[in-house]
Amino acid sequence: MSVPAPGPRPGDPRPEQDRPVAALRAEVDAAVAALDALDDRPVSEHPAAFERVHAALGRALSAGSERE
Repeated sequence: MSVPAPGPRPGDPRPEQDRPVAALRAEVDAAVAALDALDDRPVSEHPAAFERVHAALGRALSAGSERE
C-alpha cells in the first residue's frame, strides 16, 4: 500500500523549489532521525515512517533539480 506524498505544510506557502536548502535538509534530517526510534515502535508504524523519509527526499531532490 502506498501513501501519497503530502503537499506543502500549512504556514509554508512557498513552493518547494523556493524553500532554502537548509530547510529542506533539516526536513530530510528530521525524517531520517525518526527512523532511529523504529526499534521501539510497532512494526505496523514502520511503513509510514519510511514513506515520510521517501517523501522528504523526493521534495528535496525535486527542489534541487528545479534550481539548476
